[in-house]
Amino acid sequence: MTKSLLSEAEFRKASSRLRCDLAAIRAVAEVESPVGPFLADGRPTLLFEPHIFAKHTKGRFNKSHPDISYPKWKPGTYGPAGAHQHARMGRAAALDREAALKSASWGQFQILGENFKQAGHGTIQSFVNAMYQSAGAQLDAFTAFNLNDARLVTAIRGRMWATYARIYNGPAYATHKYDVRLAQAYAKWVRAYPPKPNFDLVRSSVTSTEQML
Repeated sequence: MTKSLLSEAEFRKASSRLRCDLAAIRAVAEVESPVGPFLADGRPTLLFEPHIFAKHTKGRFNKSHPDISYPKWKPGTYGPAGAHQHARMGRAAALDREAALKSASWGQFQILGENFKQAGHGTIQSFVNAMYQSAGAQLDAFTAFNLNDARLVTAIRGRMWATYARIYNGPAYATHKYDVRLAQAYAKWVRAYPPKPNFDLVRSSVTSTEQML
């Protein structure tokens, strides 16, 4: 397990645990964080979400710090990726550390901090420590995040990308074409990692239920 990159063995282990195509996990990893799990300086990739910070702090910093705390999602206001996102979160952490940690999407799979329990951690600090620890620890969190939501498991096994994106990325998924990007990334990765026969059987059993999820 290395800090900076996920090995094929780690991807295969996650694929086995989720009982889904390895290519499906590769697709999510590529779409969520094309730059990878870590920045060049070793810090985890993250995106700070001001509207989530406002939610966790009940809007008490909306007027005093309007660039890092506002009530509704505003597209195009996050600024550049990389160190800038850590700087924004650092400013928020100076106001309310726990709320700030919960308000960032972390690592290769961009799991929102507020979902730390679903990702298999008892505290937000444990989750953040894992995000810093290694790419493998980030993958473990992603695996737990999926296993703890039957809808996600069904969708990733069946490659039902619209359903998966709606649950994983939220109701605005179509705005960013997450479902289209996931399908395209999967089509690329499946050439290198063809699905196993038993995973193919899952597709036929769940397709009819997609609209129910």
